[in-house]
Amino acid sequence: MSMEMTAWHQVYSLNNRPERRQISKATLRRVWGFARPHRRRITFFLALSVVMAALAVAPPVLAGRVLDAIGAGKPMSVVLGLAGLIAGLAVAEAGLGLLTRWLSSGLGENLILDLRTAVFDHVQKMPIAFFTRTRTGALVSRLNNDVIGAQRAFTDTLSSVAGNVVTLVLALTVMIGISWQITLLALLLLPVFVLPARRMGVRIARLRREAADHNAAMGTQMTERFSAPGATLVKLFGRPRAESAEFAARARRVRDIGVRTAMTQSVFVTALTLVSALALALVYGLGGFYALRDQLDPGSVVALALLITRLYSPLTALASARVDVMSALVSFERVFEVLDLEPLIKDRPGAGQVPDGPVGVEFDNVRFAYPSADKVSLASLEEVAALDSRGGVEVLHGVSFRAEPGQMVALVGSSGAGKSTIAQLLPRLYDVDEGAVRIGGVDVRDLTADSIRDTLGMVTQDGHLFHDSIRANLLLARPEADEEELWEVLRRARLATLIESLPDGLDTVVGERGYRLSGGERQRLTIARLLLARPRVVILDEATAALDSTSEAAVQEALAEALDGRTAVVIAHRLSTIRAADVILVIEDGRVAERGTHAELLAAGGRYEELYRTQFADPAIAAA
Repeated sequence: MSMEMTAWHQVYSLNNRPERRQISKATLRRVWGFARPHRRRITFFLALSVVMAALAVAPPVLAGRVLDAIGAGKPMSVVLGLAGLIAGLAVAEAGLGLLTRWLSSGLGENLILDLRTAVFDHVQKMPIAFFTRTRTGALVSRLNNDVIGAQRAFTDTLSSVAGNVVTLVLALTVMIGISWQITLLALLLLPVFVLPARRMGVRIARLRREAADHNAAMGTQMTERFSAPGATLVKLFGRPRAESAEFAARARRVRDIGVRTAMTQSVFVTALTLVSALALALVYGLGGFYALRDQLDPGSVVALALLITRLYSPLTALASARVDVMSALVSFERVFEVLDLEPLIKDRPGAGQVPDGPVGVEFDNVRFAYPSADKVSLASLEEVAALDSRGGVEVLHGVSFRAEPGQMVALVGSSGAGKSTIAQLLPRLYDVDEGAVRIGGVDVRDLTADSIRDTLGMVTQDGHLFHDSIRANLLLARPEADEEELWEVLRRARLATLIESLPDGLDTVVGERGYRLSGGERQRLTIARLLLARPRVVILDEATAALDSTSEAAVQEALAEALDGRTAVVIAHRLSTIRAADVILVIEDGRVAERGTHAELLAAGGRYEELYRTQFADPAIAAA
């Protein structure tokens, strides 16, 4: 490695310098836990790195021998033999370099695979509260940037430390053997080479952090504005010039920081390269002086000059080795931080299955408060200084009701009364604080998550779809379903004619969140997915609230198919959709304020009658 390359490597280490902190032994043990399956490959990789470091010291010595052989008038065969040996070492070093790189990439990619899979699987176990608080970009960064940073501990830092130690010891040994005086003087210049890094590092790191903050702000702005709903909002209510000016101001700031950072780095590299050139001049000057006095061979002077690069490069690399190690371990800690978040919803030991046949659902004196932030999230994922540790405010206060097998129970009430919270407790997206939620007479906490998923089906108001084909979105419900079953549920959801008219049919991509479909089409597709799942209990969370009358009529037909013969819990904003419900519960302030049939509640003249009268101001419609 040349002096200039060494200087740039030092700059790279400064840019990635972590804050000073202590890494626990527990972290190191966990790192080894991920490395243990690859220990043989790591050992072989380190051994090759040591061999390559040893080979790197030989060419300078042989170059000096060539010069001495020429000066002494040795036979051509000697010179050619030394040149051939140098060439052979170069070929061997190149071959070992390729092999080392193959091992390095294999280790790195396997480690990335292990870490990413572990984090992805763990995040999927987290409760919904985790996702409502966490910034998606920060979470994705853990799976990308931090995982790759951790990988460098094995592919870069390990081989660098091992190889540089061997190179340094061998180079020093050879140089001292040739001339200890010149070697000592060369080492005296080392502080001038390394110490500027400490001052420049603070400045470069500060500039990098500022640029990273502005880049993150630009990234957030682009993510929000470039999504389908965000772009629509900007076009309807946004100020394009103000948006552009805000973005341009941040981009100009990043540009200015980039120029300052580049100049700071260039000054630093130029200074270090100058110092190394002075060291080389010192070797040539002092070595030449000794050579003219016959105290040193000319070949030894050349060998010392070439070895000085083998000396400074590992010394500066080892000087920043702690920085590299700390950077990698900090990345590991950030990954482990996510892995250490304890999922609030877990299967109990010995959890069972939902009983066979038609099942009812029951809420028994349920009390519930959403968990506080410190139980479900991380400050670094929310991008706040500290998490709110205050306990959650109770939102359900002793809710009790029962839906018998095949019955429909409807929940109505004001926004924020607790209806959607009730719906989320049934599939165990959250656990109750007191009381019990039962399916088929069994507490959901005593059932496996897979059993609950197989029993329950839910359609939400937004009808979320992935940016994938219609086929893929349907098969989420039942991956083994065949073509005929897919078309059957589409017919039952009143969508088959539409899908048949599309050029790609079932392979049509629906776009982000399904925005290439209309609201009614999107809802009917989620209902088709529900029908494919064949649940015994259906939960509808205001599935028609955002639809126009025409779309609502089509969706209602599809819902009638979905609810036929199934136990249902339906949250309704439009009261006309739940007149036929077996039981209607009026939820207010987290309590069941009223219960009964449509006719009974109207006759009672309470809150339900008030909601109904407000929604159907026309007496003729209300009486229908």
